[in-house]
Amino acid sequence: MVEKDFLHFCLSMKLKYANAGLALLLGFLLSACGGRQESWVVPQPQKVEFGRGYFDAGPLAEHSSHFRKQLDTSLHQPESYRLRVERDSVILLAADSAGLFYGQQTLQQLTRSDGRIPVVQIEDAPRFAWRGFMMDVSRHFYDTAFLKKQIDAMAVLKMNRLHLHLTDAAGWRIQIDAYPRLTEFAAWRKGALWKDWWFGSREYAEEGSPEAFGGYYTKDQLRELVAYAAERHIVIVPEIEMPAHSEEVLAAYPELSCTGVPYKHADFCPGKEETFVFLQTVLAEVMEIFPSEYIHVGGDEAGKAAWKTCPRCQQRMKQEGLSDVQELQSYLIHRMGDYLAQHGRRLLGWDEILEGGLAPGATVMSWRGIDGGLQAVRAGEHAILTPGSHCYFDTYQDAPHLLPEAMGGYLPLEKVYAFEPVPDSLSLQEAERILGVQANLWCEYVPTPEHAEMMIYPRLFALSEVAWTKSELKDWNDFHRRALRLCQTFEAAGYHPFDLANEFGNRPEALASITHLASGKKVSYQLPYYPGYAAGGDGALTDGLRGGWTYGDGRWQGFIRRGRLDVTIDLEEVMTLSSISADFMQVCGPEVFLPAEVVISVSQDNEHFDTLAVHTHEVVRDSQVRFEPFAWKGQAKGRYVRYQARSGQYGGFVFTDEIVVR
Repeated sequence: MVEKDFLHFCLSMKLKYANAGLALLLGFLLSACGGRQESWVVPQPQKVEFGRGYFDAGPLAEHSSHFRKQLDTSLHQPESYRLRVERDSVILLAADSAGLFYGQQTLQQLTRSDGRIPVVQIEDAPRFAWRGFMMDVSRHFYDTAFLKKQIDAMAVLKMNRLHLHLTDAAGWRIQIDAYPRLTEFAAWRKGALWKDWWFGSREYAEEGSPEAFGGYYTKDQLRELVAYAAERHIVIVPEIEMPAHSEEVLAAYPELSCTGVPYKHADFCPGKEETFVFLQTVLAEVMEIFPSEYIHVGGDEAGKAAWKTCPRCQQRMKQEGLSDVQELQSYLIHRMGDYLAQHGRRLLGWDEILEGGLAPGATVMSWRGIDGGLQAVRAGEHAILTPGSHCYFDTYQDAPHLLPEAMGGYLPLEKVYAFEPVPDSLSLQEAERILGVQANLWCEYVPTPEHAEMMIYPRLFALSEVAWTKSELKDWNDFHRRALRLCQTFEAAGYHPFDLANEFGNRPEALASITHLASGKKVSYQLPYYPGYAAGGDGALTDGLRGGWTYGDGRWQGFIRRGRLDVTIDLEEVMTLSSISADFMQVCGPEVFLPAEVVISVSQDNEHFDTLAVHTHEVVRDSQVRFEPFAWKGQAKGRYVRYQARSGQYGGFVFTDEIVVR
C-alpha cells in the first residue's frame, strides 16, 4: 500500500476493498466508550498502553505529514508492528508488509465514529504463524463472492490461512483439465441438501440436468480468489482428499477403485499405478493455481476394507514389504509427499497420516484431539492443532432447540476461547514446531450463507485471539465484552453472526451437581461402556454430574456393544424407593439414539429382581436433538437397582449421564 493509499485509508476508516461489503469498525467499536479509553481490538494486541487525549483524523487531508508508516528492520519477528498515536501524529512501524497491514487493522479498530483515535502505544506480533480457517465447500458449494466476504473478515481478525476443502463424496469443486468428468459429473449430486443425498441414493448427475445440484470453481475464478486473498496477506491452502472420501471421483472414474465398479468404493486403489498418475496429474494442475507452500491431501477416515482382498493391493504390499493396509496407506502418502517435494511444496494431512509411519517432511493437522500433533512434533515434524473439541464449528454453539440443525455437539464461544494449543509437557524446541491453530466449518448441515456465517462468528473471533495473543494476556470477560461489540459491527456490515447477547448457555441440568440415594455407590457393568466415551469411568453414573448439550462433554457415558446398557447399583442396604430415573439423548447425525426399550428392576439379594417398569419407545430418525427421561415412580424396597436399555433398529450409541435414585 503506497503512502497515498494509506492516508486515504486513515481518512475514510475503510479498507480499500470495502466494495466487498466489509466496511467494518466504522465507528461502532469505540463510539460508546465515553471518556474512558478501553481496547476493543480483536484479537487483543500483545502490549497496549493508553495515554490521554486523541488524535483527530478529521483534518488529515491538510496535514498528511502527521502520519508516517515504514518498515523497520529492527522488528525481527515476521508480521510484527509498532503503533504510536500521539495527539499530533500517528506512526506505524512494521517488520514487513504483513505487519504494516495488521497495524492498519488495529488502527482501524481503534478509531471512533467521530474520526478520533485515542493516544496509545502498541507493540504487537502474532503468537503463531498459522492462523487458519477451513471452509468445506464440498458438502455445500459456496460461490467466490461468499468466500471473498469471509476473507475480508479474516483480514480484520488477522487470520492468514484459508483452507478450502475442495473435494469429498458430496462434490468435486475444482476444474481439472485432464479429467473433465470431475466437473461434468462428480461436481453435481441429486439433491440440494447433503443429508437427503447422504441418507438417500447418493447418486451424481450430469451438469445441466434438472436434478443436478452443486458447482465448481474454474481455474480463472480460483486464481482471482488467490490474488484477492494475497492482497490481504491470506494464503489459500487447497485440499484434495486421498485415499478416502473419494466416492465422487470413483463414480466418475471407477477404474481408479479396487474393483472398477462405480458407486461401490470410497478409497482409491493404491495397488494400481493409474491411481498415482491421476493423483499426481491433479496435484500438478492444483499447484499451477495455488502458490501455497502446503498442499493438503486429506488422509483421514480411510476404511481400506477393499485393500485387504484386492489382488493389486496385496501385490503392492508384497513388492514394497508392507505388513498391513495401514502401511499401504502410508506408502501412498509417502509417494505423494515425495511428488510435492519435487515441486517445492510440502504435504499437509489430517492426523491419520501418522498411521503406518509419518512421511518425512509431512505436517500433521491434528483433529482427533491434539495427541497426533504432539506425536508429530516429538518426532521432529510440524503440526497444526485443530481438535474437534475446540475447533469444529459444525457443532451447536448454544441450546440445540434454539438453533438450526447441526452435526451435533456443543461448542460455545467460551470453550473455543479456552483452547490452549501448547501443553506444558512439550520442550521449547517441540513447542516451536507447532505452527498454529485452525478452525473448521464442515457443511453437511450448513446449506446457506446465512447459516454458515452464524456458525463461524463469533467463534472465529475467539479462535483468532487464541492464534494471535499470548495465553497469559487472554481474559475471557474482557474478550466477551469485545466480542459482543464486534458482533454488532459484523451485523451492521451485512454478516449474520450468532446472537451472542441472548446466549442461553449450557443445559441447566449440567450447571450444578446433585445428590440422591445412589450418589457415590458402586456400579457393576454387565456390559462395558465404550472406552472413548467413558465419562467418569465406573463411577460416572452415580457421581452427581449431569451432562450438557453434547455427549462429548465428559459426563455422558456411551454404550454401543450390542447396543445395550446393563448396570446394577449397590445401595449398600435395603431402602424404600420412590423413583429411579435416567436421561438419554438423541442426535441422529453421529448415530446417537434414544433407547428402544428400558427395563428398571430392583432386588434385595442381587439374584432375584422384581421388574418395576418396562418402557418401549419407537426410535425415529429426525433432525431434533432430544433429551428424555426414562423413569419409574412408585413404592418399592430394594438394595440393588438394575437399569437396562437397548438401542433400536438403527443401532448406534445410547448415552446416559446419571441414574438418579430417590
